[in-house]
Amino acid sequence: MASHSDTLVVFFGATAGANGGKLGSDERELILLVWQIVDLHEKKVGKLQRCLVKPDSLDLTEQCKEETSLTVDELLKAEALDSVLQQVQQSVSAEVKALGRSSYTLCVDGPLIIRQVLHPEASKKNLVLPECFYSFVDLRKEFHKCCPNSGPAKDLTLSSMLDYVCIPPVEDQMAGVTEVENMVLIALHILDEPYNHQFTGFEAVKYKFESGACSKTEAVDSETVIRARGLPWQSSDQDIARFFKGLNIAKGGVALCLNAQGRRNGEALVRFINSEHRDMALERHKHHMGSRYIEVYKATGEEFLKIAGGTSNEVTQFLSKENQVIIRMRGLPFTATPQDVLGFLGAESPVTDATEGLLFVKYPDGRPTGDAFVLFACEEYAQNALKKHKQILGKRYIELFRSTAAEVQQVLNRYMSTPLISTLPPPPMVQMPVMAAQPFLTTGTTRDCVRLRGLPYTAAIEDILEFMGEHTIDIKPHGVHMVLNQQGRPSGDAFIQMKSSDRAFMVSQKCHKKMMKDRYVEVFQCSTEEMSYVLMGGTLNRSGLSPPPCKLPCLSPPTYAAFTNPAAMLPTEALYQPPLLATPRTPQPPTHQAPTLAYYPPQAHAQLYMNMNMNYTAYYPSPPVSPSTMSYFAAPPGSMAAAVAAQPPPAMLQHGAQHGALVRMQGLPYNAGVKDILSFFQGYQYAPDEYSSMVQMSDQARSLIQPKEWLCL
Repeated sequence: MASHSDTLVVFFGATAGANGGKLGSDERELILLVWQIVDLHEKKVGKLQRCLVKPDSLDLTEQCKEETSLTVDELLKAEALDSVLQQVQQSVSAEVKALGRSSYTLCVDGPLIIRQVLHPEASKKNLVLPECFYSFVDLRKEFHKCCPNSGPAKDLTLSSMLDYVCIPPVEDQMAGVTEVENMVLIALHILDEPYNHQFTGFEAVKYKFESGACSKTEAVDSETVIRARGLPWQSSDQDIARFFKGLNIAKGGVALCLNAQGRRNGEALVRFINSEHRDMALERHKHHMGSRYIEVYKATGEEFLKIAGGTSNEVTQFLSKENQVIIRMRGLPFTATPQDVLGFLGAESPVTDATEGLLFVKYPDGRPTGDAFVLFACEEYAQNALKKHKQILGKRYIELFRSTAAEVQQVLNRYMSTPLISTLPPPPMVQMPVMAAQPFLTTGTTRDCVRLRGLPYTAAIEDILEFMGEHTIDIKPHGVHMVLNQQGRPSGDAFIQMKSSDRAFMVSQKCHKKMMKDRYVEVFQCSTEEMSYVLMGGTLNRSGLSPPPCKLPCLSPPTYAAFTNPAAMLPTEALYQPPLLATPRTPQPPTHQAPTLAYYPPQAHAQLYMNMNMNYTAYYPSPPVSPSTMSYFAAPPGSMAAAVAAQPPPAMLQHGAQHGALVRMQGLPYNAGVKDILSFFQGYQYAPDEYSSMVQMSDQARSLIQPKEWLCL
């Protein structure tokens, strides 16, 4: 409403549940409305009106019965909410017109009755509220302007305001009437001398949610952000805005969260215009969206920017068209063109600006992902497009969903930041430190290991060490093993080698189902043999061990926990072995005493990734050893290899073998031994000393080679 309203409508409401400061927090329906008009020019009041509302559920709480003195029989005779609201509007309009005034604004004791009760209930019942309920003034804030020493506005009550201005309160036996009459007394008092107050603090309720883009560089106040959990997977930003109806969400302030597979995970981050609206949103914890209850928690601005923030100019230009409905298409053929998509959608759902309203999601190298976003000018066009859900384009069925600007940003950020093996630069040839110890992973039946299952996918080794707490002192050096899936992503599993079986048992008892971030983690005691089976792709179940499949999960990228003195470096020729050479090397003796807790410090991670810049071909697949152990190096570029060729040959080649004289064998049987390999090459002339150094690896070395791995001879 305009800021020059002639009259105030002092308005009060009560619900069938909690009232006062908890009004609307329990989703109870309105059962009582009371109002009275105040003429701002003549400082006169109109007739006090009181009306009961019949709720859908006639279950009244004991607190409600005590405070309102209403009974179920009285409510049965009342009318439904939509009829009562129409009566309110007609009655107020007629009275304002009789006074010769042209406009009016609601005046309430705090915003809860409007924002937390009236609008949410009308939204759930699909009612269209009259325009007068989208603007109001808060009597507490207006009183605080006149009397700033009375205390914070949010802490004021009718009794405290009356006491401050020394006005005796009105007491009435009828529920709601007392509150309205006291509110009228306060309003008339601040309108008169010496205050001569003018009501100008008009608050508005947004009619609809405004979509928009958010930049990574934008400042987001953490006191304005919440996290909603338990959302239906098909819910859109408009559905979430409807759940928070009555509260003003910032432009583009709804960000749907996606899981590791790019699908919605039932969570969303919502940004409000200020902390007051955020606090009211937290009061809707476990309110219902349909048949589901939604959990509401505090969140941070950093979390919101991580999901909703973007830096792509292409996305910014795509989202610059306001008031557009966004639809996400998933499962498109990789050969699909813009014309194919437009033809699939048809003339009944025209895309905004034709091909300009299409955004295909691609990998950094330009390959299509099968996802696309489409803009429609109105809801009708979007509905027509959604009717084509799971229809066929080419030889594939296409999924269509409502989407948001934040989801567009999130999907583009996710795909554009995905590392591709083919695009990574070759590793720089730098001297590598000698490992201070041999691999710690050996086979055995001693149950001195623990398995962590159900880890958050974002968990790092530092999170595991924090999760273990005081038990970290019992972890063997280099004894933390993160398990990755075929795509190189965390699988949620990890293995930890402890110093003894007693320590492993203690950890499994103390840490089982302990929380890490938002998830509980299962901790089981196991043996090194069982750990090796899982790391090589097998499974652990109640019936025992099942053998590893052909395609295996991978260990996490190699990291270093301790570095030796720079003097103790490998010779130059040792850096240029054939790629993925699995033959174990005898480590150089360390030149210093390694620290007791020498595993995975953060600075080691940084030094490894910043200085080495190794590519993923060196990471995956890796033999089932501690991820802190490097037993092979990537091949050097051709120019570097030529330079190395001029150096003295390694000891293994000093007996006449030359570069390129090695062969590798793939697909060896699991039970193949060294004799089987020598028999396979029978007839070829080898001097015994030419392969004696390689034969030494025998069973111990074979335990470090995954099935389908490379064996260099």
